[in-house]
Amino acid sequence: MGCYDCCMKCLGGVPYCSLVATLLCFSGIALFCGCGHQALTETERLIERYFARNLQDYSTLAYLIQYFQYVIYFLASFFFLYCIVLLAEGFYTTSATKQTFGEFRSTLCGRCLSSTFILITYLLVVVWLLVFAFSALPVYFFYNMDTTCHTITVLTEENPASINQLCIDARQYGLLPWNALPGKACGMTLSTVCTTREFRLTYDLYIATFAGAGITLLALLTYMVSTTYNFALLRYLGRKGIGTRC
Repeated sequence: MGCYDCCMKCLGGVPYCSLVATLLCFSGIALFCGCGHQALTETERLIERYFARNLQDYSTLAYLIQYFQYVIYFLASFFFLYCIVLLAEGFYTTSATKQTFGEFRSTLCGRCLSSTFILITYLLVVVWLLVFAFSALPVYFFYNMDTTCHTITVLTEENPASINQLCIDARQYGLLPWNALPGKACGMTLSTVCTTREFRLTYDLYIATFAGAGITLLALLTYMVSTTYNFALLRYLGRKGIGTRC
């Protein structure tokens, strides 16, 4: 066997779908966890500086932010290991691995592994859909805040007396209790908040977090398709000596 044939044989055993899904999962989780962690920290600073005066008013929010940051640590570790395992499962169900372990053993283990990972990945897709929807909420909040600030800028030139009626109330979004003071920012105070570095940074971080959640969801869907494809072909072609490469 020549060098070219050897290289083509090795490339033929690469699970390209699983490899692409792994790269997407790594990039999506890195974006979601890294930007999400920093965005939560910046959110606590914004609330503390502009929407709440007493520590007791945002103590519950601070606790939730710390809790979600620990959840982010867990998600980063879990998805890193799970993506590695799914990539290894993709290699396992290739024809090259089949020739190494033998026909019956590879087919039997491949069926069990593929069916197990299909179920786990399906459950992860359902859960991550909720995470994807949840990550859109802070983007919506900061979008409304940015839009209100833009309206204040326009009204400052046309009707300055009406800008004090435009407010963003953090209590309406559940970030603070109803007895928190001031709990909201109005008029030029709100416009000043929108021009700060903390606001722009936090807004961009939440957008990146939302994008990372979307990339991770795409990776999980790709994993589900590839594992389903592997399971179907292992069941149909398992006794014919034909491997799968998805």
